[in-house]
Amino acid sequence: MQTRAAILWKQNSEWSVEDIELDDPKAGEVKIKLAASGLCHSDEHMVTGDMVLDPGIAELMQLEQFPIIGGHEGAGEVVEVGPGVTTLKEGDHVVLSFIPACGRCPSCAMGRQHLCDLGAVLLAGRQISDMTSRHHAADGTDLGTMCCTGTFAPYTVVNESSCVKIDDWIPLDKAALVGCGVTTGWGSAVNAADVRAGETVVVIGTGGLGMNAVQGAALAGARYVVAVEPVEWKREKARLFGATHTAASIEEAMALVGEITWGAMADKVILTTGVATGELIGPMMGMVTKGGRGVLTAVAPILQEDVKLNLFDMAMQRKELVGCIFGNANPRRDIPRLLRLYQDGKLNLDDLVTSTYTLDEVNQGYQDMRDGKNIRGMIKF
Repeated sequence: MQTRAAILWKQNSEWSVEDIELDDPKAGEVKIKLAASGLCHSDEHMVTGDMVLDPGIAELMQLEQFPIIGGHEGAGEVVEVGPGVTTLKEGDHVVLSFIPACGRCPSCAMGRQHLCDLGAVLLAGRQISDMTSRHHAADGTDLGTMCCTGTFAPYTVVNESSCVKIDDWIPLDKAALVGCGVTTGWGSAVNAADVRAGETVVVIGTGGLGMNAVQGAALAGARYVVAVEPVEWKREKARLFGATHTAASIEEAMALVGEITWGAMADKVILTTGVATGELIGPMMGMVTKGGRGVLTAVAPILQEDVKLNLFDMAMQRKELVGCIFGNANPRRDIPRLLRLYQDGKLNLDDLVTSTYTLDEVNQGYQDMRDGKNIRGMIKF
């Protein structure tokens, strides 16, 4: 079939909305009619090069990341199933999980679906089953798809392992949000940080990830949730999601946390800035109390290696610094669970989307993100 998609032809360029040819699904694949797609910062990392492999490494791995259809946070309806698909049928509503979960690899078997072995092919952007393309430009060029999903298009073909079936009555535009940002942010607090009742939690950066880390910490029972954000209206919005205090900078937060904890500092600090850089780690860990934990959720440039961190303080205060991907969640369990919390009025999805856009407005959506105008922008089809 013919459809349209937002394509990134090369690094440091704009998204190009073009007609494309979409193949029928092959074995183990399904075709999805999408209702909505979130404008996640990770797609911006492809534009800036933060998630682009070194050319030598890409050649060695025989990967071509460009051109690529963007989008990895979406939900929609199954309209066609390929041979061998057993868990989905036409008409099913699904959330696309940006990390596929096979359910059989060692990580999945250990309850770590966010580390599924199929994640190894995410940056290649080809079909999981045979590493070929189902999406093609008008001139026949094969197109990759962001995280093997490519949700910046009204229709896409994905592997069955990337789909999580949900209840039909959940609004699909709200469900799309748990395909990445909500689950990643919420899980940063609940899973990676392991926030406990009565703790003090600091969240640095309140975009699509950070705002959900705030509400995850609040839902877990934190006594104080401090949202650190330079944009004033986002600080005010953070209180809607459960923040008890706000600060405009890490320095301001340091003094605030010291005051409200009587010098004990924060039990958990979560970094959810737009880009993680090495110089943020030291100040972040400086806010962590003895025996506390820092969580790195924000995406760093792929070649970022230099980190400023006081190792004496790290060891002598027995602090922990842990990594986090997809909220360290199990998408097949946590995506339906989060949507049930939304149904019960305990998880706020309605106030996350600041602006909606058409597919043709995708570049405006990302400019609004850069300008600090959005918590989460969303394309609606």
